[in-house]
Amino acid sequence: QVQLVESGGGLVQAGGSLRLSCAASGRTFSRYAMGWFRQAPGKEREFVATISSSSFTFYVDSVKGRFTISRDNAKNTVYLQMNSLKQEDTAVYYCAAGAYYRDPSGFDYWGQGTQVTVSS
Repeated sequence: QVQLVESGGGLVQAGGSLRLSCAASGRTFSRYAMGWFRQAPGKEREFVATISSSSFTFYVDSVKGRFTISRDNAKNTVYLQMNSLKQEDTAVYYCAAGAYYRDPSGFDYWGQGTQVTVSS
């Protein structure tokens, strides 16, 4: 099992950038696919981006070209660089760990979330 703690959320203006970090504990971190999900008020949690243990990546269409997921296995950390932020990106962002990066439904371990608010 892996424990995850997100950080880096905050308030930014539309068009701005923010970088989220997820610190993981566990000896097997490098073997997990990692991902970022988000949930806006009144909406279901949705997949944003995932990254495999060897850094293959997968993104939801709405963030392609704007967001970049990356990982540093030596630091047990996964990142989400968010550029050109839009108001619709406002949500609580969650870090997650799973077995296969192309299967967002298979991410079973979750962090507590960090709030990202994009103002007009």
